[in-house]
Amino acid sequence: MATQKGFRIVCVREVQNSIKDSVKQLLEDKIGALGLSEFFTITDQEIRGQNGSLAIFRGLQNHTAAQIKSLEGFDVAWVEEAQTISQASLDLLTPTIRKPGSELWFGWNPVSEADPVDRLLRGGARDDAIVVQANWSDNPWFPDVLRADLEHDRINNPDKWLHVWEGRYQALSEARIFRNWRVGEIETHERQVWHVGVDFGFAKDPAAALRCALVGDRTLYIDSEAYEVGVPTEALPAFVGRVTDAHIWAGRADSARPETIDYLHRHGFPKLQPSKKGRGSVEDGISFLQGLEIVVHPSCVNMQRELTAYAYKIDKRTNEILPVPEDANNHLIDALRYAVEKLHRKGQLLREPEPDAQRERRDYAPIDDDDDIDDWKVA
Repeated sequence: MATQKGFRIVCVREVQNSIKDSVKQLLEDKIGALGLSEFFTITDQEIRGQNGSLAIFRGLQNHTAAQIKSLEGFDVAWVEEAQTISQASLDLLTPTIRKPGSELWFGWNPVSEADPVDRLLRGGARDDAIVVQANWSDNPWFPDVLRADLEHDRINNPDKWLHVWEGRYQALSEARIFRNWRVGEIETHERQVWHVGVDFGFAKDPAAALRCALVGDRTLYIDSEAYEVGVPTEALPAFVGRVTDAHIWAGRADSARPETIDYLHRHGFPKLQPSKKGRGSVEDGISFLQGLEIVVHPSCVNMQRELTAYAYKIDKRTNEILPVPEDANNHLIDALRYAVEKLHRKGQLLREPEPDAQRERRDYAPIDDDDDIDDWKVA
């Protein structure tokens, strides 16, 4: 754009104590990298092109209304660190950039839904705005040195990872549903009973499948997952088959798709049954999982991401955490709830009686998922 004749851009932020606080150095570096240094004249305060293009740098808080209004002839106002912009600054800047065809650009890492820029652009659909959420995963040039930092935060500081790397609101760290999990490996014996869960994807939602095991009374181990967007029905058997020994063990799948479960029955997964949904089933499943120590194998990165990001809703007006789970980041978590459905009643662990016949059967074969639940008792 700066190569267009007479193009003018103002780069602004809420507070700019000196030119060093601005994006000027970044633009200078890009000009040099693109081999355009001879085209631009760079001074202490501005960048000018040979065609009359101009870039200047301003702080909104330390400029008067008259000084801000002098920007009305500019083509673009680029607002950096927009999460720090006050409502007063926004009210002043927005009507100032009014040249026909002019644009306002905002770049920010979200902090709170209450921030003025979030209310302006993410509080409701606008026909005159394009809002793009771009994360590190969308950057094909994401450097390895930053990837190492990301992985460190993901494992050691999930709240920081969620905000800094995944672009989630900072307030969501307090709203996280699961804090009772860690990444690790558990050595299981050859007679371990495993449980399979499957959540079918809809539209842009991914299909998700996993297997897990209750090790002892209070440790739930997840060691295998499958996760993919856009899996057609005919590809589901191969998809679920990515989960270790999923065809051997009993499992539960989303009951909203009985025809899909029937298809899987006929293609190698005869022990897969529909989940039993009902009033309070989500809350009971969450309560049961919150009472366990959850250990996730290092290879199950999507499970780790969801356990970190799954959160309760936050009231946009009061910023209070509501007792209602957000319907997002929960595809593998739904599969996990289905998988452990037979292990609890109303969120309380069901213990298996230990007669000799029961022990022998468990020693030599997977427990049949259709065993009568009345054979169990609440812990």
